[in-house]
Amino acid sequence: MHPARKTIAVLAVTQILSWGSLYYAIAVLAPQIRLETGWRAEAVLGAFSLSLLVSGLVATPVGVLLDRHGGRLVMGAGSLVSGAGMLLLSRSHSLPLYFAAWAVLGLAMALTMYEAAFATINREFGARGRQAISTLTLFGGFASTVFWPLTQQLDQLLGWRDTYALYGALQIAVCLPLHLLLAGRRPAAPDAGPATAATVTTAAERSHTLHEALRHPAFWKLALAFAANSFIFSAMSVQLIPMFVQFGHAPALAVALAALVGPMQVAGRVGEMTLGRHTLPQTIGKFTFAALPAALLVLLLFGASQWALALYCTLYGLSNGILTIVKGTLPAALFGRKNYGAIAGALAGPSLVARAAGPLAVAAIIARAPAPAVLLTVLLGFALVSLASYLAATRQRVALAEAV
Repeated sequence: MHPARKTIAVLAVTQILSWGSLYYAIAVLAPQIRLETGWRAEAVLGAFSLSLLVSGLVATPVGVLLDRHGGRLVMGAGSLVSGAGMLLLSRSHSLPLYFAAWAVLGLAMALTMYEAAFATINREFGARGRQAISTLTLFGGFASTVFWPLTQQLDQLLGWRDTYALYGALQIAVCLPLHLLLAGRRPAAPDAGPATAATVTTAAERSHTLHEALRHPAFWKLALAFAANSFIFSAMSVQLIPMFVQFGHAPALAVALAALVGPMQVAGRVGEMTLGRHTLPQTIGKFTFAALPAALLVLLLFGASQWALALYCTLYGLSNGILTIVKGTLPAALFGRKNYGAIAGALAGPSLVARAAGPLAVAAIIARAPAPAVLLTVLLGFALVSLASYLAATRQRVALAEAV
């Protein structure tokens, strides 16, 4: 098999397994965990939020390790940490141990999921990394499709504890050997590439160090844009269907319309790979960040109409699907590839913390003001801040490149 295809194939399998077991399974298993243990829902899901927080806190040092050692060592270690964390989780009979297990799994997320995979791809593929990232996200998009029904079946057959134990075994038996097939330590692929719109970047004629990136205002504006966006998607992921019902729609219709999000994510990624493959990541990002406030405004003004819900889910899914690719390609486009892992990890950190805070913030807002309009107004404000920050970040980088 061609080395490039082998890398994508390895990461496609491991991303589906890692996202499915580390991220998506809890949505199915949380009710059973509460039923067996008697723990409150806030505690069961709060531990999962802790894992996202830990993932965000360690994202930058993990990125540095990826730059220095490559994906084989770091992602291979992540498979071991994932296996150990899930085994610990399966044997957690007290809340402190349960929270400790999720803290370990937060480290595993940083070592194995998209940010690590994107850093591995940019290191090995160089200027061709964008197409590889787009391809990988297509496969990763099937993680929930595969693991939600699989986890439900395993839970009925084995219970939640043995389900997590089985997923831990898969991490060690399947993901670890596959990650060890990745390329070992090697210099990062050069930034230079064919002079096409897909590979020429506005400010990546040389690679920035992490220190240089952190000193540039564009970095922090971009970090704010990603964090605000992640906060909204995290908040809506737990509130989407209940909000549709609050607008007066039947639960079955709410579920059916919400199901549009997944296919629209895939459609967005396919569109980026085909229609947008020769467009700069900065330009693709403008649509991504503009679509979300438009979707929220439609829902805020016309939420009682079915067409508004369908349009919201379409825009929401397209935006979320393409955003994953933008997060993977934009750091290289703006800051270069040599230190991609460290810079992308630093950018991802605030987003992961915001993702952890989203569901908790939504719960606090709803407790004070249950009306959907209140939450939507707050989220629309975040969306506008996110869009403005993104435009400011990319405009500033373009101006810098033109000045140079």
